[in-house]
Amino acid sequence: MLAKVLSSSVLGVDAFIVEVEVDIRQGLPSFQTVGLPEASVKESKDRVKSAINNSGYRFPDDRITVNLAPADIKKEGTAFDLPIAVGILAATGIVPHQRLSEYLILGELSLDGRIKPVRGSLPVALAARNSRLRGIIVPKQNASEAAVVNGVEVLPAFTLGELVEFLSSLRSIRPESIDVRAIFDEALSDDVDFSEVKGQEHVKRALEVAAAGGHNVIMIGPPGAGKTMLAKCLAAILPPISFEEAIEATKIYSVIGMLKKDQGLITSRPFRAPHHTISDAGLIGGGHIPRPGEVSLAHNGVLFLDELAEFKKNVLEVLRQPMEDGHVTIARALTSITYPARFMLVAAMNPCPCGYFSDPNHECTCSYTRIHRYRSKVSGPLMDRIDIHVDVPAVPYKDLASRDDAESSASIRERVNRSRAAQSERFERTKIYCNAQMSNRQIKKYCPIDGDSHRLLEMAIDKLGLSARAFNRILKIARTIADLEEAEDIAVHHVSEAIQYRSLDRNSLFP
Repeated sequence: MLAKVLSSSVLGVDAFIVEVEVDIRQGLPSFQTVGLPEASVKESKDRVKSAINNSGYRFPDDRITVNLAPADIKKEGTAFDLPIAVGILAATGIVPHQRLSEYLILGELSLDGRIKPVRGSLPVALAARNSRLRGIIVPKQNASEAAVVNGVEVLPAFTLGELVEFLSSLRSIRPESIDVRAIFDEALSDDVDFSEVKGQEHVKRALEVAAAGGHNVIMIGPPGAGKTMLAKCLAAILPPISFEEAIEATKIYSVIGMLKKDQGLITSRPFRAPHHTISDAGLIGGGHIPRPGEVSLAHNGVLFLDELAEFKKNVLEVLRQPMEDGHVTIARALTSITYPARFMLVAAMNPCPCGYFSDPNHECTCSYTRIHRYRSKVSGPLMDRIDIHVDVPAVPYKDLASRDDAESSASIRERVNRSRAAQSERFERTKIYCNAQMSNRQIKKYCPIDGDSHRLLEMAIDKLGLSARAFNRILKIARTIADLEEAEDIAVHHVSEAIQYRSLDRNSLFP
């Protein structure tokens, strides 16, 4: 007898429908799974057999063939345990067929019949909604994650026996519901605040501009100047993550199983800070079975690279494409997977190997050749893609000893939010969220400048040797500075401040 059960698998960060076909025929006992199953899928036969027997049902001693369609895409993971078990019970007449076409079913089975959590419940719920199915049946631990998707019924199941009774109309399962607004309201407050940072007012201003426009930023200064603390404070002034952005970020964490227990949605912008020993596959993504890297885990958030020059040069170079395109494509022999990677890069580095080049309080022990070799680890094309360059000098004693209260992150965030609101209105009905993401056509449309600004830019380009990309970035930054002042037009002082944030383009400071 033949039975069909709907399930799903994940390719990249998106799910697709998988039809689990179970055919049971008389013959020598066998259990064969076809449709490009990976090892974890092939091993499901032993889990399924034990779960069915230990749940009080009879496992058929016949020839069993399971097909996972479409058969030309690799299937991986343990989420097919439950649909295969339901398919076998349906093929033997224990489970009626009527309700099997209404729900997507996924879950891993333990040997005693309990249903264990799996990865990718959120994208699977989105696939069920897009396919206009009635609902999705998931493990109890994955229910809150899937329930953030409106328009689809999410049924949490705890055991195989409970699910069989539901499909046989012998019991009901209460759909999982979640209050998305309450989840956002319960988001944890930030541990660090700009009011705790002594001095560095010009750096705070640069980070405010970066947060307002979503611009990449690099900080250069001696050890102990506060670069790491400033980067962590930056997360506190970023605008709140929108529901659409939260869904995009949660999908990535869902498919690799990094969501915390009972966490249905990521409600704050990701902040990823990988160590400088990370490989290029760890940063960008990859592996035998492709999985997203740190740039994708930082999607719609911040990627903080501390000690930038200590990263391997080949690791840094692979950043160039996602910084421009906002996504990463990993190609394999049988498939090509694209992961989103629209992040805000925040980098920090010392000016030289010893850390004290141009520091008035310490003598630098590095030779010119050594400094040049150290800084050349960060290539010109990569530095060109970083919008804002800011020097972070050592904090003088009078600032450290000052008892004056600095401006809090909350007041800075208010200005950032007003700026982002203006940008949202400007880029309405587009897939652009901030000024940093403007294309050349949009720069031409939204960043017109007057004659004085043109002359100032011409002089800066002649003296600093700026590239066309740097020119466009100056216009984007100037647009953000104008938005912070709630100015409709870009003025010459906006352009002047934007040019100051290209300090590393000056050959005298960056040999």
